[in-house]
Amino acid sequence: MSSDNLPGAPADGRKAGFNVRKEKVMKESTKDQVQGKLHEVKGKVKEKAGQLINSPDLEEEGQIEKTAGKVQKKIGQIEEVLGI
Repeated sequence: MSSDNLPGAPADGRKAGFNVRKEKVMKESTKDQVQGKLHEVKGKVKEKAGQLINSPDLEEEGQIEKTAGKVQKKIGQIEEVLGI
């Protein structure tokens, strides 16, 4: 019996059980840290753009997003330490 006839064998002719890709799952704490850093950088860009074009609203929006990013990053660091 060839592997092509085995239940669960891929239809494209590959042998069952080979070339199985393992997906890496990112921990929630790592996701929080990465997303926090992203928001922090976006906030800095908005803040500088607001300063350059003399837009207090955009500058304030940037400060808020930057602060929220720092908080989210810190939460991720705490979760990592606690093993959550």
